[in-house]
This record gives sequence, C-alpha cells and structure tokens, in this order.
Amino acid sequence: MPTLLLIRHGENDYVKTGKMAGRITGVHLNEKGKKQAEALGEALKDVPIKAIYSSPLERALETAMPIAASRKLKIIQNANLLDTNIGKWQGKSLAALRLTKAWKVVQNAPSRFCFPEGESFLELQARIASVMEEIIKTHNKPKDIIAIVFHADPIKLAVSHFLGLPLDHFQRLACDTGSLASIHVGEMGASLIKLNQRPPFEFLEKK
Repeated sequence: MPTLLLIRHGENDYVKTGKMAGRITGVHLNEKGKKQAEALGEALKDVPIKAIYSSPLERALETAMPIAASRKLKIIQNANLLDTNIGKWQGKSLAALRLTKAWKVVQNAPSRFCFPEGESFLELQARIASVMEEIIKTHNKPKDIIAIVFHADPIKLAVSHFLGLPLDHFQRLACDTGSLASIHVGEMGASLIKLNQRPPFEFLEKK
C-alpha cells in the first residue's frame, strides 16, 4: 500500500485581506509562496513519486508545478480536492466572523456545523476520504509514493480519517503553508510519519 504526501499549497496574499478565500479563483502564490513551492520541488526531486494530484485552484496547481516538473509528471487535477465549500462565508471578513457564535462552533464542535449554503465538515471529510481511497486503489503497491497538493482543512480531515481521530479534534492539528504530512497506508490501517513539516524531508527514501 502507498505512502501519501499531503502537501498544503504555498502562501498567497489573499490572507492579508482578512477575508475567507474558500473557492475563490484567481488567488495566486505570492513571492514567499513561490519560494515554498520551489523548495518543495527541490526537496522531492529525487523521491520516486509515482503520481501527483492537485486541487484545481491556482494556489494548489502553482505549488504542484515544481514538484511535477522535477519528476516530469503530469498533474492530475481532481475537483474533490477543492477547498471547503464555505458558501455565503466566502469573501467575508474573518474579524467579523470570529465575533459570531457560529465561529465558536466551527472551532469547538465542527461536526455540528454546516456553512450557510455550503457543506458541513462531515460532508467535507467524506468527500476527502472518498478521493483518498480512490487514489489508494489506483496506486496500491507497497513502495508507491503519491503527492497530493490541496488545502489546510481538507488535509487535517484526511489525517483524522486515516488515524481514526474524532472529527471534533481535527482543529488541533497544524498545517502551515508549504508544509507536508506523510501517511503510510497499509491493509490493517495507516500510520502518520510526519505532520506539518517543511523541507528538507530527510525521512523520505531516495533512490
């Protein structure tokens, strides 16, 4: 069974607006984000990655490009790797949202929350778990290493899925921009190798 490299996209300037990006298009990596993507590509250039998947959003694709280029791989876009559908919260002020009761639910009891006209965290985790299992079925050899570039909450929910963590605990996990979580999936379960690590990746086998 494979090893999954769950990679969060690099930094972008939309976060400086203090608004929720969600699935807004046209959000590109800033200079720091581009350097993070290049560092990922360099750190993974000798790792025998078999395939690279990405969210269709620009910030994810731009992060995936240096990784794909170093291995001469085609990026496989998958809409199920998109960031959370936050519905009417998209583009809203974080400062204003943090003052609401709903924000406290998001942080403390996310399993009970559904974004207005968007998806719930239960639906999000089910979507992410489904695409992860599809990838595992496609790349199921013991030494397969698969890179997947997407977004913070989906990555944390993927880790929670594989480790059997309660959904309400997923906010306790860290996932910085340009970071990697590594999970080895076996027939009897999964093990978390690394979480929220930035290059270099000395734990990865190189051939």
